[in-house]
Amino acid sequence: MKTNKNSPIRRSRADKAFDIVNYILMALAFLVVAYPLYFVVIASISDPTAVYEGKVILLPIRPTLEGYQRIFSYSSLFTGYKNTIIYTVVGTTINVVLTITSAYALSRKELVGRNVVMMGVMITMIFSGGQIPNYLLVRNLGIYNTMWALILPGAVSSYNLIVARTFFQQNIPDELREAAELDGCTDTGFFFRVVLPLSGSIIAVMVLFYAVGHWNSYYNALIYLSSQSKYPLQLVLRNILIVNTMDDMVNDVATQAAQQRMGDLIKYGMIIVSSLPLMILYPFLQRYFVQGVMIGAIKG
Repeated sequence: MKTNKNSPIRRSRADKAFDIVNYILMALAFLVVAYPLYFVVIASISDPTAVYEGKVILLPIRPTLEGYQRIFSYSSLFTGYKNTIIYTVVGTTINVVLTITSAYALSRKELVGRNVVMMGVMITMIFSGGQIPNYLLVRNLGIYNTMWALILPGAVSSYNLIVARTFFQQNIPDELREAAELDGCTDTGFFFRVVLPLSGSIIAVMVLFYAVGHWNSYYNALIYLSSQSKYPLQLVLRNILIVNTMDDMVNDVATQAAQQRMGDLIKYGMIIVSSLPLMILYPFLQRYFVQGVMIGAIKG
């Protein structure tokens, strides 16, 4: 008896029950992740009193933009934004260039001593020189209180180097290099003409990892920077939220209760202002985590 290929496949009750449970669990996981972000957004434009009373659940109550007005009137915020963008762009560029080139070199079997080098890289993941030697190193190099103090000490991440090296070992086969050599391509030409075009996914992942690290970093700036004009955004936010710099933003408010209200609006607004650039960037890069760039690169 022939079956119609276009007829739908009949699913058992167990399959349907599994789908229902799966959808419910995924919906719950989505709510657990998405609702706190949504709550911060609506709380940043709601009356703090309503937030304290638990009335802000799905929609903002008595919407106001006072918090954002105060935030954007604080000149140090824009200075921090500018500095963070510079540190992130320059630092990520250096990080990715050094990581990708080093990882590719260490993935080549003909590189003499590559296992010794990788052993040294892995040791740095377990042992660290400590904060005081790092501080003395930065000072003696003459880069204290400069942006290079935030970039050069962490120019290459050991973990990212190992990830990129593994990618090249698994996705850039020797057949590609041998074919390029038969066509007269040099090692440098092979890297720029073949390897880099096929490494879009790992480059995007490295950009995302390093950019997020630079954007969220504040501890190194706290240690190595002494001029407030060079503070990154996260350190400016820390000073506002922790070191009572917020008093300068609400000192013209009459009562203490009103100052507390304004302070809460500013806190929620700061979370949105500091996170928005990465939230915009991430959707454009997250697809590379699952993209297989080597599919179809070699036939047969």
